[in-house]
Amino acid sequence: MTLEKNEMTNKVLFENSLELLKNLIVTPSFSKEEDKTADIIEAFFTQKNIPTKRKNNNVWAHSKYHNDALPTILLNSHHDTVKPAKGYTRDPFKADIENGKLYGLGSNDAGASLVALIAVFLHFYEQKNLPFNLLLAATAEEEISGKNGIASILPELGKLDLGIIGEPTQMRMAIAEKGLMVVDGYAKGKSGHAARDEGVNALYIALKDIDWIKNYVPEKVSNLLGKTKISVTQINAGTQHNVVPDNCHFVIDVRTNEHYTNKEIFDILQKNTESDLKARSFRLSSSGIALTHPIVQRGLGLGLPYFGSPTLSDQALIQDFPTLKIGCGKSARSHTADEFVELAEIARGIEIYIKLLENLLM
Repeated sequence: MTLEKNEMTNKVLFENSLELLKNLIVTPSFSKEEDKTADIIEAFFTQKNIPTKRKNNNVWAHSKYHNDALPTILLNSHHDTVKPAKGYTRDPFKADIENGKLYGLGSNDAGASLVALIAVFLHFYEQKNLPFNLLLAATAEEEISGKNGIASILPELGKLDLGIIGEPTQMRMAIAEKGLMVVDGYAKGKSGHAARDEGVNALYIALKDIDWIKNYVPEKVSNLLGKTKISVTQINAGTQHNVVPDNCHFVIDVRTNEHYTNKEIFDILQKNTESDLKARSFRLSSSGIALTHPIVQRGLGLGLPYFGSPTLSDQALIQDFPTLKIGCGKSARSHTADEFVELAEIARGIEIYIKLLENLLM
């Protein structure tokens, strides 16, 4: 392909991506309510004569010349959004373009990455003799790590060898991501009258445990993700001023690095506290990919920097194959009022995604 033709092809891909993203922005798609944007994505592929499959609000498609003998790369991003933050000065569902920026809810997180990955899928869709298959999945419920999102369709996608997860990273390679575990602590005491020396104060039991948690620092530190961070973020006890509380509930937020599983940290916490601890889930684990992996090496060859990401994505729900998180936009803009993405960021994202996959050997 000549340079001139390549530039023209990328321009068409960009224009298609921009139009699709504008349609997604003007269509509310809060987590668990993404049916309308799933319809839009299905219709987009239908217009391109590309067959799709759908389960709930997840839509996916295979490259045209799929070959079971080849490795398969998952291209994934999400089309659900959080609800608009307070402080919006614009209509969050109006896709305005001003000074090279596209405004609107979901433009940055993660609409830009989604449409750029779709553009890359289209770029390679008709190509024969690729050394890999591509599978594009536009998924739901990412913002709540919901069970009807990517986790619900992974068993139906077949064998996958690599995942590219589209999230706003400024096209830097997130080769590791912290996991998340939320733990409820229940301290149990015995009620009594506050004026007399009676009862067992559950609040004091909880405070003792919280003090231990505050001072506990897991010793294994990651070069990419730093320390595993454990924070008590909520507490509730007591019914009135003159009654010794017999129950106290507190919440622990745990962000694990790759050296610990969520279950390992939970067991350490339970062993060293008197309160009864209950993890809401162990499934949002730390994840990542080796520096030596071919796609990371491709990225390094393109001059892309790498880092460890403190924010959670659907990467946490994928444990059976390596994943690389990389995408258009800036993480700091996510979930903020007057969210936007720069048009140049989308164009650059399409270009880099294509270069990452060109001549990739796995």
